[in-house]
Amino acid sequence: MDSLLLFTKWFLIAGGSFFILVGAIGVLRFPDLFTRFHAASITDTLGAGMLLFGFMLEAGASLITVKLIIIFLFLFITSPTSAHALAKAAIHGGCKPLIDNNSKSSKTKANKH
Repeated sequence: MDSLLLFTKWFLIAGGSFFILVGAIGVLRFPDLFTRFHAASITDTLGAGMLLFGFMLEAGASLITVKLIIIFLFLFITSPTSAHALAKAAIHGGCKPLIDNNSKSSKTKANKH
């Protein structure tokens, strides 16, 4: 049982670290502001959540676990909300999303034939 718990908590910690790293790479690599917001908010919520749940398993049943749950709830609410507010402010400020005009939907292909 101890080895299963050890594997689970290290899997969550390693998985959370991986998602945070992928999000950081996505912020650097994506072309425009809105895709960067998406990469940062999604991976931040998932990566931090996995890390915190791994830390909760590591801490056991204690006051530290209660504090980690409060931190998780705070991040779960504020991260997507702040990304949405920033994206909305960017739209109101005149920043337009980058749209690829070369890709055509199947609807326009069907209309041409």
